[in-house]
Amino acid sequence: MKNNTAATNSNWFENTIVHLSERALTAVLRTQTRLVLTSNADEDLTLPHPVAGHSYTLYMHVPFCESLCPYCSFNRFLYEGKKAVDYFTALREEMRMVADMGYDFKTLYIGGGTPTINIEELVKTIDLARELFNIHEVSCETNPNHLVPEYVEQLKDRVQRLSVGVQSFDTDLLQQMNRLEKFGDGELILERIRYAAPFFESLNVDMIFNFPNQTLEMLKVDLDIILTSGAQQVTFYPLMSATSVEKSMANSVGKPSHKREWQFFNLINDRLSGEFKQLSAWTFVRKAAGMIDEYIVDSEEYVGIGSGSFSYLNGTLFVNHFSINQYSTSVHSGKLGVSAHKKYDRLSQMRYWFMMNLFGMDFNRQDFKQRFGTPIWLGLAMEMLFMELTGAFKPGKRNQLTRRGQYMSVVMMREFFAGVNNLRDLARKNLSPLELASATPVKYVGVHNNSKSVLHK
Repeated sequence: MKNNTAATNSNWFENTIVHLSERALTAVLRTQTRLVLTSNADEDLTLPHPVAGHSYTLYMHVPFCESLCPYCSFNRFLYEGKKAVDYFTALREEMRMVADMGYDFKTLYIGGGTPTINIEELVKTIDLARELFNIHEVSCETNPNHLVPEYVEQLKDRVQRLSVGVQSFDTDLLQQMNRLEKFGDGELILERIRYAAPFFESLNVDMIFNFPNQTLEMLKVDLDIILTSGAQQVTFYPLMSATSVEKSMANSVGKPSHKREWQFFNLINDRLSGEFKQLSAWTFVRKAAGMIDEYIVDSEEYVGIGSGSFSYLNGTLFVNHFSINQYSTSVHSGKLGVSAHKKYDRLSQMRYWFMMNLFGMDFNRQDFKQRFGTPIWLGLAMEMLFMELTGAFKPGKRNQLTRRGQYMSVVMMREFFAGVNNLRDLARKNLSPLELASATPVKYVGVHNNSKSVLHK
């Protein structure tokens, strides 16, 4: 009885510390991640030239989708065939401009939207990237309905890492996300993952946890399916939000809350720990494999091409036109798609390094000193004090995170991406009414009953 009481008290203390730490960290980060863009309407903004010896990743954005998910705040529009062909043409033109500046890349990451939405244009674009740059690895996002021979045959020799947006295998959640009709139920999705996985060095399954209507049992079923799926990698993102999708989320999946996030995070880590190893705070790879498709972890600096893409170079964030029309006009006139930028001061760059290296679980204090010329306790005293007080580092292993520290890094990334989503909302203000309509999810009215949701268009 005494042992049970001690265990209960220990769990209560652990949960209390974590919840208080999460609330404090979230509150602070929301005041620091309100990113503001510096517009350059009266000058031709471009990217800096590459620095000799630096490693860069190339990110390519394809902003078209067959349907729009209510929780997604990325730059995306409903698919239009002719417009997409013109867009890919502009994308290849911008890629050539980047090559002419002297950039080279070993890694290409293609995100969206749905990059595979026009497979012929995508293939031409990947082939050009391999001609222009010394590309060794290509990572590409896709949706479950494209895990069929017609697509896989054209991707298997061009893409090493294929990442499939699944989010959940639960029928109710798929319905709430407006994904069931388009992509099929969990059984069909699993069948397609099992078919496609052997053709790629790494097939990653993107999942989301902490839906308002998600239960522990629903998450357990998702985890069991992942273990039997044949996928070499899985990424579990916490549900994130942005101002632009608050209403569509509330009326579909429900209003986000962080009260159960730590509980879900523990379940994911406990369930996957036997067969998977952790590569980042939310990415897990089978112990027999070893690739990771998080481009922001692979390289601190990256060049983004395409509408709505970001570049991070020399401590400056560059943002491309979110309007496809403005982006294409700019590129076809011989200019890069860059429309705005944000210069980070030294402290902000330190914090960015801190967050990314915690998230990537490669937190080397000596690397910080070499990068910034000062010990981390001097450069980031408050941040380090918070992590020490919350028990984020393992005793005697000061560069390794505890489970609690891993969760704190997830909170940091969640709020960082929420800040980026709000930046996207700001950039979307330049969209024409027609483009804005094409980028807005269909409005749903949801009638929620526990984990059930009856949806009406």
